[in-house]
Amino acid sequence: MKQSLQLKISQQLAMTPQLQQAIRLLQLSTQELCQEIQVLLENNPLLEIDDNFNEISIESSPESDNIDTSEMMKNREISIDISLDASLDDIYSAGTPSGTFSDYHNDELPIYQGETHQTLNEYLMWQLNLTPFSERDKAIAISLIQSIDEKGYLSCSIQDILEEQGNDEVELDEVEAVLKRIQHFDPVGIGARTLQECLTLQVNQLYPITNELRYAKIIIDNYLELLGQKDFKSLQKKLSIDQESLKHTINLIQQLHPYPGDLINTSAPEYIIPDVFVKKIAEKWLVLINNDAIPRLRINQHYAAMEKITNENDSKYIHQALQDANWLIKSIENRNDTLTKVSRFIVKHQQGFLDHGEEYMKPMILADVANAINMHESTISRITASKYLQCPRGIFELKYFFSSHVNTESGGEASSTAIRALIKKWISQESCQKPLSDNKIANLLEEQGIIVARRTIAKYRELLSIPSSSQRKTLK
Repeated sequence: MKQSLQLKISQQLAMTPQLQQAIRLLQLSTQELCQEIQVLLENNPLLEIDDNFNEISIESSPESDNIDTSEMMKNREISIDISLDASLDDIYSAGTPSGTFSDYHNDELPIYQGETHQTLNEYLMWQLNLTPFSERDKAIAISLIQSIDEKGYLSCSIQDILEEQGNDEVELDEVEAVLKRIQHFDPVGIGARTLQECLTLQVNQLYPITNELRYAKIIIDNYLELLGQKDFKSLQKKLSIDQESLKHTINLIQQLHPYPGDLINTSAPEYIIPDVFVKKIAEKWLVLINNDAIPRLRINQHYAAMEKITNENDSKYIHQALQDANWLIKSIENRNDTLTKVSRFIVKHQQGFLDHGEEYMKPMILADVANAINMHESTISRITASKYLQCPRGIFELKYFFSSHVNTESGGEASSTAIRALIKKWISQESCQKPLSDNKIANLLEEQGIIVARRTIAKYRELLSIPSSSQRKTLK
């Protein structure tokens, strides 16, 4: 093989740390961005919060030119040749708004009132400490409580608890007795080993004792399987009661909680800070960026001016810090501008939803937005991740407005979100005795010119957590 040297010229894109940061900022949620800014404020002396920022109304502010991430990658260098005679506060200020939510009244914005939460285990332990137990019984009770799962059921056998004690003097009857005391803790039904035991514990707490309550106990003890199958005729025959009495009995059972542990708030509350506000003024939907959610940044003039009067090492440090600060500020401005432009397109495209609800949602994919505002799909994907829009209909993640489409007979398209809304609406209006089957729903959609397969209807119904027609059937 003959060896030779060749000269080859090619272009290769290098991802600088600054560019990686700018791209990452696009996909951060508001809370994550605030945390990121706080860290950078602590590490960069040239960055500071602008407390004297004057808000600018969306209608009066000039619309900035949006920078696509792909365009940023081509032009990733930011000039740091800044005239120190000019006011750096005027030149750079992060979060220069395309709009504010100043048009929203204070009473229209969510106010955090405070909330406490605890795990089911903590709640049961609190009750245990208020209950008189001997030392031995308390040790057994602690083992039992630690073995209760999040749904409220005992996840191991009494024999396992007994063996865990490691005390030959403790007997099985003692463990059973302690469990019965715990089963009277709140919520009722806690510590049950089966669904039947859980419902029995709850129904035994009900007063006064009526005929329906007696029938409910009989069903729970003997005929839960028939109830699950909704075999009402067999239940009537077994209980020798009329249909009206059976209906009241079933209604009573349905008020019980099969998973008592779910009644306790076991998860930390999650709070959403809207990134975008949408409000209708003079028959026009306006997009207002929530600038107050993110600190506004500026360059510290005092430290910036020291670049040319300090020694070489300090000057180099300030030079780099100034470049990093400039890049961060411009990246946040780009994030806000891109968010504004994407939100405006979404609002314009989904006005039917804003005016009339989910049934009027239009199909929309990332490519639709990308083509309309001349950006790459990856940029749209990043800027819509973990961003929320607040409108009169509630708070929605921006990705909620994107949905697949189904072709109609007329050659048009229908949003899968709108189809799910129709399914939910029709099922809410159906007859309890004759619930709509998936085939019937498919026929109803076909009457509106929307062709959807039965299996697709079933998939949408399951996404809505709606049981099948046989499971939805009830007595008159």
